[in-house]
Amino acid sequence: MPQNRAATLAPSRERLMEAARTLFADRGYEATSTAAICRLAGTSESQLVKHFGSKQGILEAIFEYTWEQINPAVRLATESVPSAREKFKLVVEMVLNFLAKDVQIRTLFLLEARRIRDDGKLIVLVPGFLEFVKTVDDILRQLQEQGELDSSLHPHAVRSALMGAIEGMLRDKILAVTSRYPAAYSDADVRAVCFRFLNASLNK
Repeated sequence: MPQNRAATLAPSRERLMEAARTLFADRGYEATSTAAICRLAGTSESQLVKHFGSKQGILEAIFEYTWEQINPAVRLATESVPSAREKFKLVVEMVLNFLAKDVQIRTLFLLEARRIRDDGKLIVLVPGFLEFVKTVDDILRQLQEQGELDSSLHPHAVRSALMGAIEGMLRDKILAVTSRYPAAYSDADVRAVCFRFLNASLNK
């Protein structure tokens, strides 16, 4: 493909992702049409289909792109940390800090990522998310091999419980803003509860 042709396609894809991200976060996935995305992006629906296949495809692309930013940073930060316990805490801190800086992505992760669509499909299992899950599982397995994680607990169960707790607390904070849901706690409280849960799973 000629260079000038490639240059015209790349901005179109980026504009579509940015428009979709904004509209999904503001209106919700279900209430956002592909026509609205293309209007905001200044391009055609044929371009959306060309790059992403469908509205679900563009949401998956947004999630995958986000994990492509998170995963390398997590690997780089944890590879030189010998303590599995400190690795886990570092991973939690990094993800919470990332979500705190990007309100749109935080909203999409917490309100749209695990929602079951009309076709019954879960859409969060993009490769980047599964890579992150494997990173967390490897750390928890290391903790168990070192005798620090309670041997009666399956690492997958610990990971699911901790991730579910974090997601639930952050999701309720969003609801507190939009629906006056009672969730008057800070990001520091989210961290404190998460680490308290982790410590409860560890051998003292």
